[in-house]
Amino acid sequence: MAGVRIEENAIVGDECVIEAEAYVSSGVRVYPFKTIEAGAVVNTSVIWESRGQRNLFGPRGVSGLVNVEITAELCVRLASAYATTLKKGEHVVTSRDCSLAARALKRAVIGALTAGAINVLDLEAAPLPVTRFHTARVSAAGGIALRTTPGDPQSVDIVIMDDRGADLPPAAQRKLERVFSRQEFRRAFPGEIAELTYPARAVEDYTHELLRHVGVSGVRDMKVVVDCAGGTSSLVLPTLLGRVGVEVLTVNARLDHVSPTETLAERRRDLQRLSELVSSSRAAFGVRFDPVGERIALVDEKGQLISEERALLVVLDLVAAERRGGQVALPVTTTRVAEQVCRFHGVQVRWTPTALDALTSAAAGPDMIFAADGRGGFVVPEFSPAIDGLAAFMRLLGLVARTRLSLSQIDARIPEVRLLRRTVPTPWAAKGAVMRSVIEAAEAEPDGHRVDTTDGVRVAREDGSWVLVLPAAAEPVTDLWAEAGDMDGAQALLERWARVVEQAAG
Repeated sequence: MAGVRIEENAIVGDECVIEAEAYVSSGVRVYPFKTIEAGAVVNTSVIWESRGQRNLFGPRGVSGLVNVEITAELCVRLASAYATTLKKGEHVVTSRDCSLAARALKRAVIGALTAGAINVLDLEAAPLPVTRFHTARVSAAGGIALRTTPGDPQSVDIVIMDDRGADLPPAAQRKLERVFSRQEFRRAFPGEIAELTYPARAVEDYTHELLRHVGVSGVRDMKVVVDCAGGTSSLVLPTLLGRVGVEVLTVNARLDHVSPTETLAERRRDLQRLSELVSSSRAAFGVRFDPVGERIALVDEKGQLISEERALLVVLDLVAAERRGGQVALPVTTTRVAEQVCRFHGVQVRWTPTALDALTSAAAGPDMIFAADGRGGFVVPEFSPAIDGLAAFMRLLGLVARTRLSLSQIDARIPEVRLLRRTVPTPWAAKGAVMRSVIEAAEAEPDGHRVDTTDGVRVAREDGSWVLVLPAAAEPVTDLWAEAGDMDGAQALLERWARVVEQAAG
């Protein structure tokens, strides 16, 4: 397609599509029936992969199929590029989930880092929040964690962190991608080869600091049900709960090497089982962690699952009612019912872009009391600006104990949410035209509306209804959200702006 550059000695097989502005380096072989994404820089042969990617980083870090897209060779090149961006002799924290693939690939990462004169502090199998906490606490230059892709046991995510334990910011990602694509890796001299060490008290330090910052008074008479989902949170929860003294029924408290992630059907089955355990044991509530301890799902005392959207509002109401001041950070896709809850308790809302690093950066600001992403991820700002399911669970224990209200009672007093979402397919090349058309349509709206460009284009009306049009960063689609006073109004708003996007996309 237009603007493609293919160097000498590159071989492109039959039925391949090389999209606009792509670059294929000399000596690269692109096997038949492959697609090279628009703007991709391809300097290694595309043999097993289905496509040459435009960007190295996606929404979950560097992701792909094990031994097809994410190979040991790619891990070595990626870790070598990361080491090149750091100073010699600095420290990097590494960890993994319980999968065999993550274990094997982490060894390749460690070898490349130490060969690049970067000292490695390996936590072995550890929850992702513990890795983020330890990275920030020991003044490391960054961290790398390997985990199985949620819902896809054949894929793996490589999460690269900065010195705060947060996901690598976009500027650092672009710097790393440049070194990776040019293959300009730093080679250390034999005397500069770095060391590999295993921190002895990472879990104990994490639990000590968490309990020092999060109040859990009055929880000794409580009973809760906890599902560890066969993940690494089972390595930390016994130490945490043992110090608190709460009565707990724990299930799946093991490292499941065979099933390191879960399908949607398995998740629904396990949540149903958790609901039955909560209601039959008369527990205060139930919580289910994801396999890396980063996100949680909540079940109230009646055994009813609280949706991710309602869980955000319930925890927000608890925090705001206790603190009665401060700020909360929420992505722009969150229902405006959250704004009503905050206004009732005298709390201000700071709206952030949907990118996770934007939310965690906002959570690190002064006077922050709460942050959440609406997908089961919660931030406890007084402890850490990172999303942390373990910290959120401990904070929720204390809040429920002190409030003396059940989760169902809190949920019942929060207004109903009427928020709809739709995804419209949009070619990469048409995304610019789509957003221009959306801005023109927003400017043509009658008086009494407001346009917000915090992330994408959000059009808000005086009656409280709003629509958000946001092009996806990693997929050829455009996402739309609409909220109104009733479902019919939200549906009509969504339909109208979906037509604007579809017409602009051709």
